[in-house]
Amino acid sequence: MLSAMSANSPESSNRVENPVFNNVAENLYRHNKSGRYYALFKRGGKQIRKSLKTNDKGLAKRKLTDLRANVANLTTDGGTRNITFTDLSERWLEKQKPTLKESSYRRIKNCIDGLAPFFKGITFKNITLSHCEKWASKRGGTISASSYKQERRALVAMFTYAIRLGVVLDNVASGLDQRKVESKQVEIPTQEQFEKLIKTMRKADPRGEPGCNLVELLAYSGMRLNEGVNLLWGDVDFDRGCFKVTGGEKGTKNHEERTVPLFPAMRELLERIKGDSTPASREEIIPINDAKTMIRRACEKSELPYFTHHNMRHYFCSNAIEAGVNFKVIAGWLGHSDGGVLVAKTYGHLRDTHSYEMAKRMVFSAVSDENPENVIHAEEVGA
Repeated sequence: MLSAMSANSPESSNRVENPVFNNVAENLYRHNKSGRYYALFKRGGKQIRKSLKTNDKGLAKRKLTDLRANVANLTTDGGTRNITFTDLSERWLEKQKPTLKESSYRRIKNCIDGLAPFFKGITFKNITLSHCEKWASKRGGTISASSYKQERRALVAMFTYAIRLGVVLDNVASGLDQRKVESKQVEIPTQEQFEKLIKTMRKADPRGEPGCNLVELLAYSGMRLNEGVNLLWGDVDFDRGCFKVTGGEKGTKNHEERTVPLFPAMRELLERIKGDSTPASREEIIPINDAKTMIRRACEKSELPYFTHHNMRHYFCSNAIEAGVNFKVIAGWLGHSDGGVLVAKTYGHLRDTHSYEMAKRMVFSAVSDENPENVIHAEEVGA
C-alpha cells in the first residue's frame, strides 16, 4: 500500500516555523528554498523521497503520476528486492535467450562479462549513477566505441527489466553519456577485382570449386553467408524465376523468410552447378560452411585487399545501385525491414558517384561544330 506523507514528514531543522518542504498535493512537496518538487511515499513501512527534477508544478504532477505507478510496482519480496547484479543479469539473459540467435546471445553474454567486475556483489537496487559512471570511465577507455555502445545498451536493458520486476524505480544507466561510433568505409570489390579474385581461386585449387561457387553465389544474390550455405535446390524456382531465403535452422537475421528474384548471373551460376543432373530438393547447393581460407589466400596471391564473404554482399549492392535499382527494392532483396534507410546510409555515396558519372553522358547541346553561326562570343557584344 502507498500512503501519503504529512507536510512535516520530511526532515527539517524546524518543522513548524520554517519547514524545508511544503506539501502542495498528495505525495507532492516543494522545497521552499530551491523551488524544486519532490515526491514522498511510504512503501512497506519505508519512506521514499524522490526529486522530480523540475520547478514546474504541472510537469511535477505528470512525473508524479508515472512515479506513483513505479512505486506501486516495487516488490515486497525480499529475495527479488535484494537481488544482486550478477543474479539479475543471469536471470535477464536467460529470459532473452529463446528469442536470440546464437551469435546475438554470445554478444550479449560478452557484454555482461565486461560489466560484471564493476558491479560484482552489489545489490541491484543500490546501483547508482556513480557506479555506472565508474564503469564508463574505466572500462570505456579500454574498448571500442562499438563495444561501449553494446555494453551500455545491455546495462540500460537490465535496468528496464529491473523496473518491471519492481526492484528499482529509475533507469540510472540511461543517464550515461553515449559515444559516437564512427562509420567504417565499406570495402567494395570493383568488377576487375572480383573477376581477378574468382580467377585466382579457381586456378589455385581445382578442388576448391565449392568455395568459388559460394563466393559467386553471395555476389550474385546479396545473401549473407549463413543464408547462402543453407540455400537448398528446393528453394529455387527456375520456372517462376525466384528463390526463397530461409537461413536454414539458424534462420535469417530478422527471423523472416523472403522471396527474391532469380537474377540472371545467379541463374547462370546455378545452372552451371546443377549441370544435367536433377538434385534432390533438400540437397544443399553449396556443400561447405565457408570459403574464408580460400578467399584470404587468393587475396594474398593476387595482391588484393582482404575481402570477406560479406564484401560480396556489398558487391551485389554496388551493382544494383549502378543498375539504377532504388534503395527500397534493394532493401527488400537484402532482407532489411527499414524500407531502404540502411542501404541509403551505407551505399548512398555510390549513388552520388554513379550520378556524376551518368551526368557526363548529358552531352546534348544546341551548339555544334556544324552550326557555329548561332554562337555569339563575348567580344562581339563588347563584354
